[in-house]
Amino acid sequence: MRSTDPSPAPGPELAAILVNYNAGEELRRALQSIADELPPGAWEGVVVDNASSDGSAALAESFAPHVSIIRNAGNVGFARAVNQGLAATRAPLVLVMNPDCRLVAGAFAALREELLREPGCALVGPRILNPDGSLQGSARGDPDMLTGLFGRRALLSRLLPRSRMSRRNVVSQDAVRSGLPSVVVDWVSGACVLARRASLEQVRGFDERYFLYWEDADLCRRLRARGSHIRYVPGAAAVHRVGHSSRTAEAAAIRAFHRSAFLYYSTHVAPRWWNPKRVVAGALLAARQWWHLRRVST
Repeated sequence: MRSTDPSPAPGPELAAILVNYNAGEELRRALQSIADELPPGAWEGVVVDNASSDGSAALAESFAPHVSIIRNAGNVGFARAVNQGLAATRAPLVLVMNPDCRLVAGAFAALREELLREPGCALVGPRILNPDGSLQGSARGDPDMLTGLFGRRALLSRLLPRSRMSRRNVVSQDAVRSGLPSVVVDWVSGACVLARRASLEQVRGFDERYFLYWEDADLCRRLRARGSHIRYVPGAAAVHRVGHSSRTAEAAAIRAFHRSAFLYYSTHVAPRWWNPKRVVAGALLAARQWWHLRRVST
């Protein structure tokens, strides 16, 4: 006798994870940009709220039932919160996006196409734009001792944008000029990435030792160490208001940035404690942190 039971409906293809900390109305815009890209049954979303005090997490309630909220009693950091979102979802593709970021029309389709076209690709990132339309340096080379001098916002990068070191550390502009649908890079900004769940699970997600910053560079490096590669997709775009959430705790964000930078350097570049490069990096980062803290306190 033939069964009349309907076959189970397929689950969503995409899990969208947003870590929220006082993002205000930006969170609604971020979720709406995802909803505009995908029909309701094609994605599941989770907002992991790190004890926001502005009531912004409640904005996700209007996207129920396919968006849920995890409310943490305290700020557990970005990496740990993303891992909470991973554990709460099941879709094979994972979009990790900052709440102060929004997808431009067609971004998800372009990211998905490139990720699935390349079997060895674990993670892709879009071209990220500032609100004024200018390009953010979101595709990068592996950090090293000179990254502080030739990083995305460094003075030397602004003075010498076409130098070899500037182009090695920030490769977004060259990738856009290439005209290719995607290019292989060392790492992309975690403000907006699309990844295979299987790849993230292979490396146990984000390293929770990173409270904020540099966890994206670390993740991409560990994925590459497993034989995967990372791609930057200029044809997909997202708009990012840099540091919207961190402005509410600027001094804490500065300290977190420098702690994470040293953690990355001591893990991947100079892992032996007696390496003189590690000592120099620690001293330079301490001096840089002091300078930036001094600026925000005046």
